[in-house]
Amino acid sequence: MTDITARQQEAEPTADQVRRGRRTALILFAIGFGPMIFATIMYYTGWLHPESRSNHGELILPAVPVEQLNLAGADGDPLEQRFGPLLHEPKWMMIVVAETCGSDCERLMYLARQVNIALGKNANRMGRGAWIGEIPEELQTRWRSEYSSMERLRLVGEGASWPNGIDPAEESRILLVDPFGNVMMHYGTEHTGKEMLEDLKHLMKLSQIG
Repeated sequence: MTDITARQQEAEPTADQVRRGRRTALILFAIGFGPMIFATIMYYTGWLHPESRSNHGELILPAVPVEQLNLAGADGDPLEQRFGPLLHEPKWMMIVVAETCGSDCERLMYLARQVNIALGKNANRMGRGAWIGEIPEELQTRWRSEYSSMERLRLVGEGASWPNGIDPAEESRILLVDPFGNVMMHYGTEHTGKEMLEDLKHLMKLSQIG
């Protein structure tokens, strides 16, 4: 029994070995994902090169985790499950949010669709969804023919906690979610498709994930 116990103790890693293993894992993570995180921080804040950041959209600072929105996809799964550096192919996502879908809301859905198409070879790196509290019957009948690729999202739990400055009851917006699951920028009818496209192309060029 003594020999068996001794062999078991020898097989178990020591506290020092565990610490070294954790340090090695952190170093590997930093090598793999550090440049992406660093580039993202530089873009969001303009750090080191503030004059080079010329985004057209409104930055959300600090960025808000997508789980705060309490949204689920058409499949019923929480939206946050689609994001994160450990996933095989996490995507960017444009989310149109509106309490009721009037002319501004529909204009933003059209804008998101056209910008997504205009991304060309990078179009498959972007997902599109919409949370709309109330959809007019007339739009409901046209949804399948005009917005079939716009996923219908729904609120779960106690409802959404929107980022500061976002109130779908007052104004329709497009929220941009990065592949890490950060709601980091928003757009409205004051923005053009060209402005959005320039932002997205620049962000996708910086990002090595999504």
